[in-house]
Amino acid sequence: MNEMLPLEPITRPIGLRIEDYLLLDGAGTYEAVGKTELIEGEVFAVNSEYRPHTRIKSRLHLLIARGLELLDSDLEAAIEGSVAMPPANAPMPDIVVTSEIEGDGLIPVTSVRLIVEVADASLHGDLTRKAAIYARHAVPEYWVVDVNGRVVQQLTAPGADGYTGRRVIAFGSAIESVTIPGLGIATSTL
Repeated sequence: MNEMLPLEPITRPIGLRIEDYLLLDGAGTYEAVGKTELIEGEVFAVNSEYRPHTRIKSRLHLLIARGLELLDSDLEAAIEGSVAMPPANAPMPDIVVTSEIEGDGLIPVTSVRLIVEVADASLHGDLTRKAAIYARHAVPEYWVVDVNGRVVQQLTAPGADGYTGRRVIAFGSAIESVTIPGLGIATSTL
């Protein structure tokens, strides 16, 4: 007869789905933490923003919103709108350009045309983990604004293995959207 040994406990994190995250948020679970986002089933607190980050985000939002208005576009630029990327992602990008700003709940990823992340301390994660998530969910264009390096990394052509298109635009130069025809932004005021 074989000897029965006790099983060793298996410890692994249990990833949340968007529905779980929203239920916990609705119950006030994250109130003490402040702003949060769901990334690959894990809840992360969103860092405090300092003036350089806030200034650039504010100016970019104004420039994008004005550009969309001049195009008479049905798209709208939202600040810090959480995006539903089922089953386990609900990131809160700095700026989301969407065709579905109205309604309840999270912004549907299928309505997103452009995501902008302004990065100082979060640059590595924005260019790796978040870029992979956005590409997997077919976000057509993703800009990572490097506050310290004073450049915008424009990522396009999403696929299962990430974005295959990449341009780096220095502050002071214009950036033209690849997926929103006619949308151009002058970065001289950043």
